[in-house]
Amino acid sequence: MTSPTPPGPGSVALITGGTGGFGRALTQKLRERDVTVVAADLDSERNRSVAEELGAHFVALDVTDRAANEAVVAQVEAEHGRLDAAYLNAGISAAKSDDALDLDEFMRVVDIDLFGVVYGVQAARPAIKRAGGGAIVVTASLAGLSPMPTDPGYSVAKGGAIAFVRSMAPRLTRDGITITAICPGFADTAIIDRIRHEFEAADFPVIPAAEVADAMVMAWTSGEPGAAYVIQPGVGTVPYKFKGVPSAKTATGETAVVPEALRPPSML
Repeated sequence: MTSPTPPGPGSVALITGGTGGFGRALTQKLRERDVTVVAADLDSERNRSVAEELGAHFVALDVTDRAANEAVVAQVEAEHGRLDAAYLNAGISAAKSDDALDLDEFMRVVDIDLFGVVYGVQAARPAIKRAGGGAIVVTASLAGLSPMPTDPGYSVAKGGAIAFVRSMAPRLTRDGITITAICPGFADTAIIDRIRHEFEAADFPVIPAAEVADAMVMAWTSGEPGAAYVIQPGVGTVPYKFKGVPSAKTATGETAVVPEALRPPSML
């Protein structure tokens, strides 16, 4: 396998949710490095216009459509010859203040924020492997590490995305692909528009989208397989330290050894 292509001239990145807040900021950062960027988003004149303004190529994509994810990756390879990085960034939230749980909204959030990631990884993996390796970066959230009672669907989806990243990391590493999760706190994007006044009233700082984009670029250049990077105002970008679970004990009180077939390569 050849060495992965770093972000720069000749490299190609696909960004889902590519015309939203994080997508726009990330596209600008990558274009500054002369990366060829393909922005994937729902098909609309607004989204096509944003991609054009940013100097990115636009492809229409509903991330909940498994076949469409595969078709987009095939299109990227056909038109640009390779795929070096996939940013699985598309996401929505559906927070409500009441106690009712809207199952339709819950499932819609999970379909986009979790299964959109699963489908994206499956589609991008073989293409990035063909390019000699590269990166898959998943936009998760602090809510995936500290669930929000106001939005169970979002918390479940982002927590699931982080778990998926961690569980997929060993097998993707064998393909020369580093997969990581980015976990920002409240950020300055449209997702907080309906409660933006509450942050302002409380004088609570939100994270600039550009700061999150910097973390996304870092994840491509130097991310650790399976890492979840927390981004908080005044803290910066730091890897989250996962606490281990208690080890099983044998009948004699010794630490039990996990069967070899269940151990990731790092444990062998």
